Amino acid sequence: MAEKIQQLESVVIRSLRRFRERYFPEKVVKENLAPVATPAQEEAQSGFLDILPVDVQFLIMTFLSPADICRLGATSRYWRAMVRDPLLWRYFLLRDMPYWPSIDHVSMPNLELLDAPLISEDESLDDREEGEEKGMELKFDYMSEYLKGCPSCRKQWLPSRPAYEVVTSFLQSLVPSSEPRYAMFGPGMEQLDVSLVTRLMYAPDILPVSGTPHRQINGIGSGISYMFNNQHKFNILTLYSTNRAERERARVEQQSISNKLFTLEGTDESGDPLYSPAPQVQQVCQVVDGFIYVANAEPGRGDGMSEVAQIRAVMNCAGGATSRPLLVLSCISREPSEAIPTAAQQNDTDRLGTRCRTPCVEMAKRLGLPQLSNRWMVQDTVAESLSGLLDGISWLLRCSGVKLYVS
Repeated sequence: MAEKIQQLESVVIRSLRRFRERYFPEKVVKENLAPVATPAQEEAQSGFLDILPVDVQFLIMTFLSPADICRLGATSRYWRAMVRDPLLWRYFLLRDMPYWPSIDHVSMPNLELLDAPLISEDESLDDREEGEEKGMELKFDYMSEYLKGCPSCRKQWLPSRPAYEVVTSFLQSLVPSSEPRYAMFGPGMEQLDVSLVTRLMYAPDILPVSGTPHRQINGIGSGISYMFNNQHKFNILTLYSTNRAERERARVEQQSISNKLFTLEGTDESGDPLYSPAPQVQQVCQVVDGFIYVANAEPGRGDGMSEVAQIRAVMNCAGGATSRPLLVLSCISREPSEAIPTAAQQNDTDRLGTRCRTPCVEMAKRLGLPQLSNRWMVQDTVAESLSGLLDGISWLLRCSGVKLYVS
């Protein structure tokens, strides 16, 4: 990945340079010749950034946030065209996607664009010509794909909380309402060194427990109730693949076990496995409001095709399942170490990031989530600290009709 990004970096610089030479030749002279005018005069004529070499301009843009790059594009006709370079945003996608902490059915970028061959430099130049609507520009709209998926941009779209909503929220808390129920399953509950379920039970500062199992609801165990933001109750039904002794033995020996939640029915035309949920799982699917899938995001873990088939079996086993959201907690045991021992290892930062966990965009692709008709979200989570958990629960509650606002 690092080599691919470095290769694309040189292509972007070459594309920007050719564009500048073609449409803004007056800015090229200053790049190779000593300036005759004073710096104040040059800055007044064209702006200090405009006269810098293209590779320096590109370097500056790599340090800017997406919002700052868009603001830069609004400063002049020159920068408006420069920041629209499709190859530039393809570079940003490849560089930043592995570090996005979440992705959902709305913000998931079209990964097929990244598999497409690089467009030629001439096509890139023509696409940025002022006043032209080219089909190629729409086909390779990496800028839109980046802005819709980048978490910092998505947060700007969330509604702010008006003052009257504080009173409304308080009044709503006084009215009894149905408690959303979610079924939680997945290999990340059983394979990690740190138990996510156990941490949930003993983290009152993050999610206080408001009720423990004590009764049956429609023939299904009541699960555990939690309190989100000291206002909203929700219930989690935990579905383990087998008994505790078998799970612990398989975890220690790092072996797979027979999943008693599903029955293997065979394979489809493509050779992929087909599963049917056990009767007790089907009963759970009929009474819950959504699903939480705990995926193992640690390197080298996860059985892609079996996971895809089991998720689809659960989502399709009850009528009206398309209205029930799926939250995927892309989970690792502990926070990765951020220390890099030597300066020689600075270039390994990207590889270090990809080793410590599976990126959420790759997790969504691995689990086949873009092909689901349900609403879904993948959230990076750490079992030990429960980092990222509240963001995922917040999204899940919103999908269930619970009104939450950003303060």
